Amino acid sequence: MTLEELRKKALFQNTIDTWIMLCEENNAEWYSPENYKKFMAHLFQNGLKLQKFPLCIKESGGMYQRGRDKTQFAESLAQSTDPNAAAYTIRLSDETIKIIRQFNPSVVA
Repeated sequence: MTLEELRKKALFQNTIDTWIMLCEENNAEWYSPENYKKFMAHLFQNGLKLQKFPLCIKESGGMYQRGRDKTQFAESLAQSTDPNAAAYTIRLSDETIKIIRQFNPSVVA
């Protein structure tokens, strides 16, 4: 699925699902909390307007791409006090998708 396909489901998405779709587009691994935090830092550095998203971890989704458990990923993020580990709501406009795609998860160490 692409970010545009995700946008067709709903214009506003949570950043965890957005992160997973970006990684899927780039055929990159999404299951790293550290890389997710770097992605979030990228969004904030580019001035995107994000609203805290009260993600219910138990309802965030079960098994996902490559057999990974999205719930466990969200729980690992919840253990951190880093604001970049939180889930946010993001509006998937064309400009926002352009900024999201400027982050390349495959080059993150």
